[in-house]
Amino acid sequence: MPSFDITSEVDMVALRNAVEGANRKINGRYDFKGSDARVEQAEKLLTLHADSDFQLEQMLAILLPEMTAKKIDVRCLKHGDVQKVSGNKVKQELTVRVGIEQEQSKRIVKLIKDSKLKVQASIQGEAVRVSGAKRDLLQECIALVRKEITDYPLQYGNFRD
Repeated sequence: MPSFDITSEVDMVALRNAVEGANRKINGRYDFKGSDARVEQAEKLLTLHADSDFQLEQMLAILLPEMTAKKIDVRCLKHGDVQKVSGNKVKQELTVRVGIEQEQSKRIVKLIKDSKLKVQASIQGEAVRVSGAKRDLLQECIALVRKEITDYPLQYGNFRD
């Protein structure tokens, strides 16, 4: 019985490279000279430090294209609130979402079941396993999920025949 998995993965090495590239660009820019602007990474948490809200926006405008260039989907970032630190410095935390969250998994399974396709979907930890009688049904299922779920980065893999 053919099957595949729906997952949400982020290449952490590419993410680290994107953060380092963004820091290099920030250090080289004239409007950031003399400021304490930087992007820090601690596992799945990115922290942007800046001297003002405007600089924070500029840092995001540098970081997001760097991530896109490294083939990282920027929808995996969950933007936190902008926090005031000492003086007029600000920081913002970006959480990298890896794996499909439980409510998102339930939404995908419900979508597949409501579509009346002859496939079975089950939640397997941080992934959703879809199996069906024919490969064509699985391809229809992928097209359906791609069309409906646009707010979360999903990958389709582990195809079995």
